[in-house]
Amino acid sequence: LILIILYAFQDGSGHFTFANFVKFFTDTDAIETFALSLEVAIENTAICILLGYPAAWILANKNLNKSAVTIVLFILPMWINFLLRTLATVELFNMFSIPLGEGALLYGMCYDFLPFMIYPIYNTLQKMDTSLIEAAHDLGAKRSQVFMKVTLPLSVPGIYSGIVMVFMPTVSTFAIAELLTHNKVTLFGSLIQRCFGEGGIAMWNYGAALSLIML
Repeated sequence: LILIILYAFQDGSGHFTFANFVKFFTDTDAIETFALSLEVAIENTAICILLGYPAAWILANKNLNKSAVTIVLFILPMWINFLLRTLATVELFNMFSIPLGEGALLYGMCYDFLPFMIYPIYNTLQKMDTSLIEAAHDLGAKRSQVFMKVTLPLSVPGIYSGIVMVFMPTVSTFAIAELLTHNKVTLFGSLIQRCFGEGGIAMWNYGAALSLIML
């Protein structure tokens, strides 16, 4: 982080400057790329919550899930390198002649990051005191009321953790976007990667500034 800060406030000759930040805020393409990355990250996080919360709730419910094998099945995909999973996803889309683009990008990101939403919520729900739910039922609450007033509020810490673990990697990713869109969609992570991968020393300073802005 110290090195990123030092590079961000230097030019190619090592002199102190704000030029890297001025360059970003005056470059409409870079700002649009940043906005698109935030949009994709928000959409992916929302999808992961909608899919991940029910999955976590089922896994944590002893009446619905009576086997530890189910939990292992959710863990197994995480044992495979995410680039291999992404390449496999690309092949699946090609097999069914589905065009690659923003839809494929969201699908791939959800596939890669969904477990990171499920497990924080699952851990929170599993540790929840079930006597609170029983007490709510005893006091006449319906199932929907128990969920909205007991289960959901108590699982909020897990949701917060899941949002952080999904949102942050989605904003900064570049490999998934490049593979699943054939570089048709450029995210902020791709912009940073190009600064360090294709540019000279001067571009490192701009890339460090972009990294600091994203952080």
